[in-house]
Order: sequence, then C-alpha cells, then structure tokens
Amino acid sequence: MLRTCLCAALLVMAGCERIMTEAPPAGEDFASPLEGMAGELNAVFLQGDENFARPFTPAEGLGPLFNNVSCEGCHPGDGRGTPAEGFFRFSSGGNLLADQGGPQHQDKNITGAPSEQVPAGADRSFRLPPPVFGMGLIEAIPAEIILANEDPEDRDGDGISGRANWVQAPDFVPASHVGGGPGPQLGRFSRKAQVSSLVHQVAAAYQQDIGITSDFLPVENPHPQAGSVALGDQVPDPEIPAATVLQTVMYLRLLAPPAQGLRTPQAERGEALFGQLGCATCHVPAMRTGPHPIPQLSQQVVRLYSDLLLHDMGPDLADHRPDGDASGSEWRTAPLWGTRLVGDFLGGKTFFLHDGRAATLDQAIHLHGGEAQAAREGYAGLGSPGQQDLLTFLGSL
Repeated sequence: MLRTCLCAALLVMAGCERIMTEAPPAGEDFASPLEGMAGELNAVFLQGDENFARPFTPAEGLGPLFNNVSCEGCHPGDGRGTPAEGFFRFSSGGNLLADQGGPQHQDKNITGAPSEQVPAGADRSFRLPPPVFGMGLIEAIPAEIILANEDPEDRDGDGISGRANWVQAPDFVPASHVGGGPGPQLGRFSRKAQVSSLVHQVAAAYQQDIGITSDFLPVENPHPQAGSVALGDQVPDPEIPAATVLQTVMYLRLLAPPAQGLRTPQAERGEALFGQLGCATCHVPAMRTGPHPIPQLSQQVVRLYSDLLLHDMGPDLADHRPDGDASGSEWRTAPLWGTRLVGDFLGGKTFFLHDGRAATLDQAIHLHGGEAQAAREGYAGLGSPGQQDLLTFLGSL
C-alpha cells in the first residue's frame, strides 16, 4: 500500500512539468517569484522551492498518518488540488476533536501504523487544496484595509454583511510575524480564514498533511488507534528544524500571482456586469499592501478579487462545521486571481468552490446562496449573452 501511495504522490508532485510540454512564460504559471528579486532573497526562494517539492519517506519521518509525501503533491504547480485527494476536516458540535485525530483526516498510513478512523457521528467537511501563490501579498495587506470592508450589521442594507474571523494564534507564532502574538488575531488564510499567520499555516501543513514534526509542532498528530506509540515511525521528533519551515514560509511569501489575461470587449462587458450584480462587494477587485521590508511586497496593488472576510453562503454550500469564529455556513471569500489558468495545471479539468464540486464557473455561481443569493438570481436573469460575458471576464482573471 505504501509503495503505491508513494509512487502516485511522486507523479502528482511533478505538477505542471508533467502536464505541460514546456515551461510557461512569465505570468502564465503559479510558481514564479515576485519580479525583481535577486541575490539572497532569490536564494531563499530557491531553497524554499526545494523544500516545497521535497518528497519525504518513512526513513525521514513521513507519517505515521499523512495525506501526501510533499507539499507539491497536494498543490500541483502551486495551484489548487483536485477532489480526488478526498481531504476532509471533521469535528463534532464545534469541537475540533484534536484528541481524536482532528481536525483533519489523514487517509494514508505508513507500514506498521493503523489507518485513522473518524469518530462516529462527526461532521465532515471536504476541502480542495487551495492555490498557494500570492500569500505574501495577502499577508502584507494591513488589517485596517481588510476591516474597512466589514459590515456585520448590514448597515447599508445590501444584504451583504462580511465580517472578520478573529482567531487565537498558536504560542509558537512570534509577535514579529503578521498574525502572531497574544490576543485575537485577524484570520486571513485558509477556507474559513481560521489561520492568521503563514508560520502557522506551513508548520501545521507539515504536521497534518505529511506527518512531519518541526520545532514549531514537535509532537505527532494524536492517533487514537495507535495509542501513545507512533508505530512504524522511528525518526526522533522534531523531524525538521524551524529553519526548514521558515524557508518554506518565505517561498510562499515570495510566490507571485499570475498575470491577468487579455481584456477583450466581451470581458469588459462582463466586468461591468460583475459590478452591477454586486459580485464585487465580496470579490473586491483590489486592495493595497502597506510598507514592507521586502520591496516587492511594499505598497503593491493586490488584484485578488476577495475581501478576505467571512460571508454566509447559504445552505447549499454549508458544511455545518464551525471553524474558529466562522459558522457552518460561512466561508472566506475565495480569491479569483488565477482562475483563467486552473485547467492548465489540472490536466485540462477545472474544479471550483471549497470542495471542488463545481466543474465550471457557471455551476459555481448557481450554488451561491445566502448573502450571494441576489447576485446569483441576477446572473440567472441575464440570459445567455450576458452570462457568457460575465464568464469570459472571470475566465480572464
């Protein structure tokens, strides 16, 4: 079983190189650095890139439970994954069940370790691995810029009431990092904005997704079926140093979002409809970063098409599973940048929404509800020509 898992994961790890016949030009991929990097910054980026692609083996600490052998295995070409991964998070009544293997299910195990069993009756929320480009730009947007779009009481009466997910950062995240330190921190990463810092995101991904402990999270994910013994995993913890995690953090911080596509007259008509229907209220076209020690992240216009806030998306998309301050029907507005390239890195197939259930943008729009219900109905009333204009615009992002 393990050999099969490793072979499959190594094939996935090849990402865009195995799907595309040649390297894409600048702006046409998800794995390029921010423009203008050189010297030491570029060297750190390259080391982080190696870390991201590195496949682990049991002899290096893989598992005992895991989802994939590398970061790249879940995020081919640094883009989103596919529903085939079968990832899901589980909880019960808001309890993340950390003492029972939660909050994430690991579907693979090394030799000698029993497979993970999800507690009976637990709520499951299937998740598509998200793209990882542009995270440094998101991190560099000042909190006050994001909070300026909040309207939890819907005081303007437009039916849209985005709000922040305030979370507690783990103790290992230094206050010197965005989203770290004591007290409530603004969540801005992950599907429900339940993660406030890149250090937390990366350290937890190593531990949860690959079963690799670090100086930040030096203990294996609890495995009730194995008791207190990590069977088959004989590598002393922590299995990687803090430096490896921080190099990978820098890699994600320095990944550039892809460029937008050509603006055709049809795309421009679709952009106008995007605003008229109210889509841009949640999918805010652009925000700006603040001052930053890395010039490429300082005072930059970030065209991500998201407000990074929580919105109630209605019963069709509800997973009935709270996460941090987010309810079971709330989701962080998904950034739309890179939409036009999704199929290029997934063998020509496209998957949208948090769990990848929508194979097309049209399907994704029709599943919007809650605060997006009016926009969904407006889209349905456009008729075929207007809908195609809007889809062409979205396909140019």
